[in-house]
Amino acid sequence: MHTSTKAKPIRVLTTALRRKGGRNATGRITVRFRGGGHRRRIRIVDFMRMEPGPHDVVRIEYDPGRSGHIALLKARDPNAEGNAKWKYILAPEGVRAGDVVESYRSGLTASLIQSTFSLDEITQHGKDQSTSDALLIGTLRGVIIKLGNCVPIKLIPTGTMVHNVSLDPRGKAILVRAAGTFAQVVHHEENGRYSHIRLQSGEVRKVLSNCVASIGKVSNPLWDDRKLGKAGRNRWLGWRPRVRGVAMNACDHPHGGGRGKSKSDKHPVSIWGWGTKGTRTRKPGPMTNKMVIKERPRGKEKASKS
Repeated sequence: MHTSTKAKPIRVLTTALRRKGGRNATGRITVRFRGGGHRRRIRIVDFMRMEPGPHDVVRIEYDPGRSGHIALLKARDPNAEGNAKWKYILAPEGVRAGDVVESYRSGLTASLIQSTFSLDEITQHGKDQSTSDALLIGTLRGVIIKLGNCVPIKLIPTGTMVHNVSLDPRGKAILVRAAGTFAQVVHHEENGRYSHIRLQSGEVRKVLSNCVASIGKVSNPLWDDRKLGKAGRNRWLGWRPRVRGVAMNACDHPHGGGRGKSKSDKHPVSIWGWGTKGTRTRKPGPMTNKMVIKERPRGKEKASKS
């Protein structure tokens, strides 16, 4: 997917990035090896998708603050004025300038239903609801399941690739937002309360069916194959050199000190003393997260699948 690199972002949809150098509000380092970096402005991406109605894709833009590309949308609503006409969303792979995307988070409009079905079909549905439910839902899915549309998960057919998945029916999208990632709807429970989605890691989890997701996968799938090429490019991104623990003094790291570069007979730990290299830092078992149906593969199971 090509981006419009020459086009500047919409100023009102950006905000200045104030760098902290890895420090928190008290001045203590909470993220090590942070500092410097090129100047940038944060693009304000709409992860709620509350505004209904068709939106035209004006262009695909590069976002220095994330791995995937973003799409600039313009609302067709004549009542939208000023800044309300414009918004950024994560660009799905395959979306181009001139395409039309729409959000159905607020529900299906009466005009959509009337334009999709004839009066006879709606009347017949009221008389014999049990036989026509599947037909009506299938027809609706054919209309709303399009690349880039934001749709309630309960209306998405199983096997569909989605991204930008929310965990709260009234909250913003949280899962599946990195470049090239996607999730897959694998099951809808009979009671209609939960749906099951398979994440990129292989984890299968339950999500409320009223939550929403966007159709398709995130753009820029080749992000994982990039090569930085030199140390200076890492500095542009705001990362300073990462020093090994064995190269530090004993007062700076549990592996530090001694003659030569050796951690002695100590078990590998982090700078805070947490176990590393295979030590589990999370309690195993299903009680850690009751929404997870199947945990992501680890260790030998992961190696056998790869």
